[in-house]
Amino acid sequence: MSGTDLAPKASGSVQEDQSDKAARRAKGEFVRGVGTARDWITADGSSGYKAEPGRYHLYIANNCPWCHRCVLTRSVKGLQDVISMDVCWYRRDGAKGWQFNPDIPGCTVDTVNGQKYIIDIYKIGGIQQTSVPILWDKQTKKVVNNESAEIIRMLNCEFNEWAKEPIDLYPPKLRDEIEEFNAWIYPELNNGCYKAGFAKSQEAYDSAVRMVFNALDRLEKVLSKRRFLCGSQLTEADIRLFTTLFRFDPVYVVRFKCNKKMLNDYEHLSGYVRDVYQFKGVAEASNVEHCKQGYFGRSGNTVVPAGPDIDFNQPTERSKMK
Repeated sequence: MSGTDLAPKASGSVQEDQSDKAARRAKGEFVRGVGTARDWITADGSSGYKAEPGRYHLYIANNCPWCHRCVLTRSVKGLQDVISMDVCWYRRDGAKGWQFNPDIPGCTVDTVNGQKYIIDIYKIGGIQQTSVPILWDKQTKKVVNNESAEIIRMLNCEFNEWAKEPIDLYPPKLRDEIEEFNAWIYPELNNGCYKAGFAKSQEAYDSAVRMVFNALDRLEKVLSKRRFLCGSQLTEADIRLFTTLFRFDPVYVVRFKCNKKMLNDYEHLSGYVRDVYQFKGVAEASNVEHCKQGYFGRSGNTVVPAGPDIDFNQPTERSKMK
């Protein structure tokens, strides 16, 4: 999974992580990998990759929250007919990683390259990696980008000529505020849940889970006064936050031991996640069953918990907020 927190063409946070990753791993902390394909699609083609309908393709897995960002942006913008997509099986092969299994509901074959495994798609493009999402160029047969933070920015900004929905998830007037939210929500919550779940020492777990719930408490206060993070408009910051909140009760509470509270214990956060889910394009891009099967299905006996029962379509009054 590729989920590093980067603005386009920025690499400072990655360099910082790379410099001390050995020390943090030695303390039992989870350290996430970094996307290696970092080219850019532009509307005018000045980058070498011109935005065109039908040229680009997404490879994703629904259980991966970084992929979920990309699928959400594609769907909310109405780009389904512009950028095609294939869906991996939520169960990975131990040796080869992400794979295709069209016999599973909601999964597909590789319709572009005819491969069985994601690793083989990377090999076509000359890259040794196994992560998703992948933004693929059918014309040059190359991986353009496999960094989710950059892919969603491209989908929002460079394909507007063909987008069916006029929404701008990264409007100029809100960019500073969006970046401020991204800067702390990613390390403290998006990736913080994984730091708790994959911690190899009690100290690392205690620190991570404390950080996760401090972030949730902080967000509860923000969302008690605003419909979305930046006010009345859905933005990229909400897309990135939603993928974690959508998985929190069904997966992270149990699988990652983030069990101090459930999201349903937060009045405003629980209403917020339902409100975003009911936004046009979000529900069809959100597969909770794939999430549960993917996270619990890889832990030994493949037993998947039955609950919790969550009604994401339960009405909310948040549309009245500013």
